[in-house]
Amino acid sequence: MKTKDWRSDLPLRLEDFVDSFVVKGAEHEDVYEAIKAEIENLRAAYQRDPDPADDNAETIEEPANDWPAAD
Repeated sequence: MKTKDWRSDLPLRLEDFVDSFVVKGAEHEDVYEAIKAEIENLRAAYQRDPDPADDNAETIEEPANDWPAAD
């Protein structure tokens, strides 16, 4: 996706997103505050691990099959 393509699409998608919660009974201001809080959570997660897909899969330990009934 080209840079300006997603930027031009963003306002409409955000409006649709917010409206989907308002239709279910939420207040606009409550939705805006919840979105702001979630954005801060996403920023914090990104700072901890910018690209989780780059994590080394070899470091994940599998459970051992050395218990007596595993044979």
